[in-house]
Amino acid sequence: MIDVIIPTYKPGEEFVRVIRGLHNQSVKVNRVIIMNTEEAFFEGVANDLHEYIDEGFIEVHHISKKDFDHGNTRREGIAKSLADIFVMMTMDAVPADDKLIENLVSPLSDETVACSYARQLPKEGDSRREQITREFNYPDKSVLKSSADYDRLGIKTFFCSNVCCAYSRRIYDELGGFVSRAIFNEDMIYAGKAVKQGYKVSYTAEAKVYHSHDYGAIEQFRRNVDLGISQADHPEVFDGFKSETEGVRMVKMVVSRLFRDGKWYEVIPYAWICAWKFMGYRIGKGYKKLPLALVKACSTNPDYLSEV
Repeated sequence: MIDVIIPTYKPGEEFVRVIRGLHNQSVKVNRVIIMNTEEAFFEGVANDLHEYIDEGFIEVHHISKKDFDHGNTRREGIAKSLADIFVMMTMDAVPADDKLIENLVSPLSDETVACSYARQLPKEGDSRREQITREFNYPDKSVLKSSADYDRLGIKTFFCSNVCCAYSRRIYDELGGFVSRAIFNEDMIYAGKAVKQGYKVSYTAEAKVYHSHDYGAIEQFRRNVDLGISQADHPEVFDGFKSETEGVRMVKMVVSRLFRDGKWYEVIPYAWICAWKFMGYRIGKGYKKLPLALVKACSTNPDYLSEV
């Protein structure tokens, strides 16, 4: 039995496409558990989803914005499931075909695999730099990662994405699940814990969703502040691993490909965005030494910092 858990906030037409795609999978999804932030924001899609609600394919649970947490909200959704395998998704991860679930859960037949995450394809109309970034992070070749890959992959050994990721419920319960409080990165924190306990993480390129964001400099800055904070708050996972090394590799690849593809005019805007990303990450990593008001102003989730 397979359940899907999706946190939502102001879902729209794209989310309706996600549900339709999940309903038409070659391997049946038992139900979709939706953890929605603010009931009023769900009304816009309720009519489009009524047939799925009526048949019991989806169930909706509403929470207030102040109660949302990247870790705990997902934990609450998982607690409502009795499935042996659950899939975490975001509301904008559109299944690329009807084999998504079938391919995604296949690696979990190996009892040493804790989770299996999907390939993310760029959406139509994305900039070339975003397309190349997706290719870097989500190539067309699957990889099974374990602690034996530390020297080869570094921090990318722990890379995992709840945009679309299947989990073994047995291993999830054994490891204590996602952290109960997370500003960001709950998926990678869990994957790091799993690998350090001797389990494996599967990147499953055959499982595909359309998911990408052409974020600007300020959006990237704020997201990377949160990324840095998440790493600073979890040294048990991230100490001894450098994100900067992997970041430099990605920048070199993107710039090289932009020149090769004749998109040289995207290089300067991309470099500008990268500078803001790096600055945000460094602020996040060192946030405990900075004025709290400054860090809260930079973060996408100041409420998390109010409770630190």
